Amino acid sequence: MDKLIITPKTKIFDLLEAYPQLEDVLIAAAPPFKKLRNPVLRKTVAKITSLSQAATIGGLKVEELINKLRTEVGQKTSDSIEVEHGNYITEKPNWFNESEVVDTIDIRDMLNAGEQPVHEVLSAVKKLESNKILKVIAPFIPAPLIDKSLSLDYKHWLDKKGEEEFWVFFIV
Repeated sequence: MDKLIITPKTKIFDLLEAYPQLEDVLIAAAPPFKKLRNPVLRKTVAKITSLSQAATIGGLKVEELINKLRTEVGQKTSDSIEVEHGNYITEKPNWFNESEVVDTIDIRDMLNAGEQPVHEVLSAVKKLESNKILKVIAPFIPAPLIDKSLSLDYKHWLDKKGEEEFWVFFIV
């Protein structure tokens, strides 16, 4: 059987199914990845999170993470790796106005319970009235959620509040 080729689009779940030994490498690369040891998160978040998104979550360069993982399993490394997105808005945008925040969803409990918050958050964004803002509180950069919102042309602002607290504001 051919082993999985590691790319930025590889899902973490698939990576760890093919190469269980890479769990420690991932966790050593970025402390937020220690959450992978939680079996519930492993079954949910890891199934939809690509290595490109994981690099964002961990504050790593995608090509460095991919090359580190490839080296561990004896795959060829590459100097240039195509990245899915690097366009997360981290500077406060002109559209942001604190008084327009009409709803807040804290996805930390959902994630810890093994629930996938993407659908709940996106349905809340869809219900927003013009110029109204949804605030999402997350324990890490919710890359799959932001990527999905970008594909739907929603605007966002990612505001890092601490090592394990990120606020993401969405507006339609």
